[in-house]
Amino acid sequence: MKLTYREIESFVKTPDKAARVILVYGPDNGLMKERAKTIGLSVVSDLSDPFNVAVLSSSILTDDPARLADEAGAISMMGGDRLIRVEDAAAKIAPLVKEYLANPNPHALIVLEAGELGPRSALRKLCESAKNAAAVPCYVEDERDVSRLIRAALQEAGLSTEPDAVAFLAAAIAGDRQRARSEMDKLVLYKGADRSAVTLADAQACCGSTGESSLDELTYAVAGRQPEAALRSYARLIEEGVNFVVILRALQNHFRRLHLTRAKVEAGESAVAAVKSLYPPIFFKQEAAFSGQVQGWSLRGLNKILERLADLEAQCKTTGMPVETLCGQVILGISASRRS
Repeated sequence: MKLTYREIESFVKTPDKAARVILVYGPDNGLMKERAKTIGLSVVSDLSDPFNVAVLSSSILTDDPARLADEAGAISMMGGDRLIRVEDAAAKIAPLVKEYLANPNPHALIVLEAGELGPRSALRKLCESAKNAAAVPCYVEDERDVSRLIRAALQEAGLSTEPDAVAFLAAAIAGDRQRARSEMDKLVLYKGADRSAVTLADAQACCGSTGESSLDELTYAVAGRQPEAALRSYARLIEEGVNFVVILRALQNHFRRLHLTRAKVEAGESAVAAVKSLYPPIFFKQEAAFSGQVQGWSLRGLNKILERLADLEAQCKTTGMPVETLCGQVILGISASRRS
């Protein structure tokens, strides 16, 4: 079964019992791991339970094809349903999964954990089309999604947040759910017994190091036509191991916000009002730079940039060139372009 965006969160919390194999995949590794864990905990109370949990890999299943059905069919000494986790699930195990789905064990759940899989992936197509399987995508979250996560995580810890703090944190940590969770844990520890609202000063004091090398530096340098700064920021992100998709989504998100704001301005809205209407709001220290970029780009120019970023994504998935090189070329080209 193929899930819509609105169905994902409820499915992860309470998986459909008809799905005996669930594929969790996507470029956001932190989000993928978190959702796979939540799904797994719907079957067992402890993911390290040696009696009810088995952890396999694609290489193990390739060497021993019968292992998947054997683990799923095993009866636990302690009773209860079994969970079989397959890490680094790859297309080569699709035939094994298809064979298993012909006669699955109703008392076992197989969770396949994978990275990004294209629409033509045999494993993804199988889990999306089978009535007794499901595919859960985990795409890189934008600032709006991360803002919700920040508020929910801090509320769970008994803390409220000021809007500027949320905007700063969302801009700094968008792109990887695991990283976002880690930063929220740091912030909760930083506040300690202090139950006052999390302020911008709190966020900067605790998570400032995250913001210093954040994706914001790259996006603002690219949209601000600063090629040297853009390439420096890009090189630093690559050295830190930031996934190409995270960088691409950050650029797409920034230029979409510029496009939306520019469209409002051309429709007669004041530049100040158009910028203020964005959600999540622009971090106040970046408002002047963002407003300048809105004035410096035309709708036609922004459309071309968004098309170019879409083409970049397609090229990285279909050509043999290193994604770092392709992305670097586009970043240089956009940041060095003339006013349009």
